[in-house]
Amino acid sequence: MEPPVKAAVELAWEDFPEGLRRDVDRYLQGLTRVRRSRTGQRIRPLKPSTIRTRQAKLQAAARMAVKTGVPIDTVSSLSALLAPEVAEKVLDAYWSRNGETPKLFTIDLAGRFLAIAKETKCLDDTACERLDEMRRDLDEHRQGGLTDKNLALIRQVLTPGVWKRVVQLPLSMMATARSQRAYAPAQSAVRAQIAAAIGILTCAPVRLANLTAIRLGTNLIKPGGLDSNYWLVFPDYDVKNRVKLEYPLEQYLTELIYEYVHDFRPTLLRGRNEDWLFPGQGGQAKGKACLSGQITERIYKATGLRMTVHQFRHAAGAIILQRRPGEYELVRRLLGHRNVQTTITSYVGLENIQASEIFSQIVMEHLSDDLEAAKQ
Repeated sequence: MEPPVKAAVELAWEDFPEGLRRDVDRYLQGLTRVRRSRTGQRIRPLKPSTIRTRQAKLQAAARMAVKTGVPIDTVSSLSALLAPEVAEKVLDAYWSRNGETPKLFTIDLAGRFLAIAKETKCLDDTACERLDEMRRDLDEHRQGGLTDKNLALIRQVLTPGVWKRVVQLPLSMMATARSQRAYAPAQSAVRAQIAAAIGILTCAPVRLANLTAIRLGTNLIKPGGLDSNYWLVFPDYDVKNRVKLEYPLEQYLTELIYEYVHDFRPTLLRGRNEDWLFPGQGGQAKGKACLSGQITERIYKATGLRMTVHQFRHAAGAIILQRRPGEYELVRRLLGHRNVQTTITSYVGLENIQASEIFSQIVMEHLSDDLEAAKQ
C-alpha cells in the first residue's frame, strides 16, 4: 500500500539558531570517528544511515520543543535542547501522543538524550542525573520485563540470607557510628547518615530524587505526636509520575532515624539551620550522585551485593511477589506506579522464578519422608 503523505514540516531546520545547528553538526561529526566510551572502551564509527537517524531524531526533538511552547530563540545550543526542563516537555509530548503507554521511540529517546549529554559533556552532573531519572521512569514501561543486570540482582536478593544482611546493615552501621562519635565526629556522622538512608530504602523504596529531597517536618513527620513513629510522605506534585506516596515506618527505623537526626546530623549542618534530612553544602540537600555512590559502596563492602538506589525498588517488588505471587497491585502501591500494567510489565520476568520455587516445594513434599529416612 502507498504510505500516507506526511504533513509538511512547520519549521525548517535552518529556522533554528545557528548555535544549535552547529552543536548538532559537531556531535554528528564525532560519530564518524573512532572514540572512547566513558569506561575507556573503543567505539567504532557509526554507519551513515545510523548517523542520519540520530540527526532526524534531534531535529524532531527540537521541533517538538517549540511545539510545546519553548521559544525557538532559546533553543540556541545542544545544552539548551537537552536541558532537563526542555527534555521533559519533549518526552511528555511524545508520551501524550503515544497514549497511556509510551512507545519504544519515546523510551529510547530519553536514553539517547542522556547519552548525548554525557558524551558531549554539554550538561553538568546534576542535569544528567535528572535526565537519568526520566530515562529510568520511561524504562519502567519497556516491554520485556527486567534487564539481565536487574534480574541478576534479584537472584541474589532472593537467595536466603542476602536481603537479611542488607536490612541489618543500617543497625550495624549506626552502632559503629556511635562508637566512633567521640574521636571521629565527621566520619561517624556520615556513616550514620548513610545508615539512615539505607534504612529508609529497605522499607520505603523511593526514587533517588525523593530520597535526597526529604525535609524534616514536611516529608518526614510524626502525625501521632512526638512519641509516635515517623511517616515518610510525598505529595503528588513532588513525585515524578504525580502519585502521592505515604510510608509509615517501623519503631526500630524511627529510633534509628531519630538518633541520626539528633546526635549526628548537627555535625553535618556545621551550625546552619536547615530542614534537609540529608544536608549537603551551601544550604542545599546532599547531592544525588554523592549519596547514591556512598550507599552503593557501603552495601557492596558489607554484603558483596552491588546495588543502586533505584534497584531497591526492583528488590522490593521481587520480595513481595516471592511471598505473594501475582499480587502486582500490592507492588504498584508500594512503588507508586501510575497503573498496574506498568508493574506487570516491569516484573514480567519473575513468573518463571516463582513457578520454579512453588514446584520445588511440591517436589520436596514428596521427598520429605524419603529424605528423613535417609538421615536415620
